[in-house]
Amino acid sequence: MQELVPNPEDLIETGFVLSGPEGGRRLLPAEAPEVLRSDTLGWVHLRAAHADAPAWIVDNLSYLDPTIIDALVAEETRPRITRIGDGLIVILRGINTIEGEDPEDMVSIRLWIDEKRIVSLSRRKVRAVEDIARALDMGSGPEDCAGFLSLLVERLTYRIEEFWSGIEDQADRLEEEVLEEGHDAMRQQLVELRRRAIILRRYLLPQRDALRALQGSHPAWLEADDLRQLEEELDALERVVEDADAMRERMALVRDELAGQLSDRLNRNMYMLSVLSALFLPLGFLTGLFGINVAGMPGASEPVAFWLFCGGLLIVVGLQLLILRKMRWI
Repeated sequence: MQELVPNPEDLIETGFVLSGPEGGRRLLPAEAPEVLRSDTLGWVHLRAAHADAPAWIVDNLSYLDPTIIDALVAEETRPRITRIGDGLIVILRGINTIEGEDPEDMVSIRLWIDEKRIVSLSRRKVRAVEDIARALDMGSGPEDCAGFLSLLVERLTYRIEEFWSGIEDQADRLEEEVLEEGHDAMRQQLVELRRRAIILRRYLLPQRDALRALQGSHPAWLEADDLRQLEEELDALERVVEDADAMRERMALVRDELAGQLSDRLNRNMYMLSVLSALFLPLGFLTGLFGINVAGMPGASEPVAFWLFCGGLLIVVGLQLLILRKMRWI
């Protein structure tokens, strides 16, 4: 068969036969078009950033509307699930597991899925895709399109929950540290946790809404068992979204507590400086007065005058402390 793209090996990341006697067999890049055109259920995962991706989809899924193809290869996406006839265009997000990148900078996976074919695309590595491919290699992967969709959502949600659990652990530790003894360096940690919660919520809110919409309008090949499993994943996403909302408020309260502690500490320090200033103000006046070099200073010719003067200063300090104590300043 003539190749439809110059380098299909670069375009097609992975592919499998899902149904029939060959279910679970990996597809060679040249085999993918034939399987997608047949009645055998096949899955092909493409690199969305590849220049030939749109042309490949047009050649092999010619019945798709151009707007669907544009959605599949778009650089910027928003999670959604839209039913078109007996098929679904599915755009979801997963945790970014690429080393050196922020996990909350979620990666997008786009699918066209119907009863006979599944074509998925992503611009970056998606661990959920690797999970499904690994399961198929081991003979325990999905055997129909509904199972594929359910497993994909489950693996995406699993890593979202795992990542969110780590954020909550960080928040718990930070809150405990703030309550024990807060310091200014914790401000950046609070800001970072709030930022992560805001970004995660921004991606997960439309993903939750997409799964809700699927429950209301779905193709016939999604049966009751599949819908129940998807509903469980929807419930998990609901919890993460709600926790993200609570996290923002919680970190705001912790920030206020930290600000209060830092303010109290500053006030305490300023108070101590004020007390010290009040103590040394009359001492400074007396030492300045007795330090003038003019004739007639009492005790200037007496050897013990210095020690008597120091004793007098101590008496002054004692009187000041007594007065401040009575005024309840200390």
